Amino acid sequence: MRSIEVCLSPELIHLHDLSEKIVVVIDVLRATSCITTAIAHGVESITPFSNLEDCRAMKAKGYFIAGERNGATVEGFDFGNSPFSYMKEELVGEKIAITTTNGTTAINKSLGASDVIIGSFLNIQSVVNYLKNQEHNALLFCSGWKGRVSLEDTLCAGSIVSSLKDSFQTDGDTTIAAEALIAAANNHLVSFLQGSSHVERLKKLDIQKDVDFCLTPNQYDVVPILKAGELVDLGAA
Repeated sequence: MRSIEVCLSPELIHLHDLSEKIVVVIDVLRATSCITTAIAHGVESITPFSNLEDCRAMKAKGYFIAGERNGATVEGFDFGNSPFSYMKEELVGEKIAITTTNGTTAINKSLGASDVIIGSFLNIQSVVNYLKNQEHNALLFCSGWKGRVSLEDTLCAGSIVSSLKDSFQTDGDTTIAAEALIAAANNHLVSFLQGSSHVERLKKLDIQKDVDFCLTPNQYDVVPILKAGELVDLGAA
């Protein structure tokens, strides 16, 4: 039987062998939620960058650029890290370069995998369906916050594990812990996460609507996948 494991932070990814595995990068608040939303609303591709200046340089190549640090939009960038920014008709068919505090770093640390896909609550069932139909083992890679564990990412990973337990065997105590955590939340994600560090951080930026939206399961039937350095819709890849 295939195995599924959870990495709780980019600081721990070196402990995992990525080869011949499908990596699902998860950054619920908010990078992977934004990427999922953008692809679902017709953006052609999204190129992730860890470095602000590398991302900024893509503006001259005709890309829209999105930059977020510490939850806020970076000055001079077209967008920040709100999923609502990616629902605009003007972005249909366009290319976006994006850099965020945590999510894009996790994506770029996943490059040794067989495939890299994007997971969030917004497309969680589509991710589950995709993994069920693949032959490789799976690694759920939580982006966390500056190397620290994030509750919301762990909950998302746990939900995926729980949905796949008939098809995959769990590998490691972090995987068991993530599944136990989502069971404890008992489908009350918003209330369960009140008081968590990143939700509190975003509350100070007055973007509770982003939090509520990003915690709403199955809004989109898309799976963004990394191909030649760009995230594109699996259906178009």
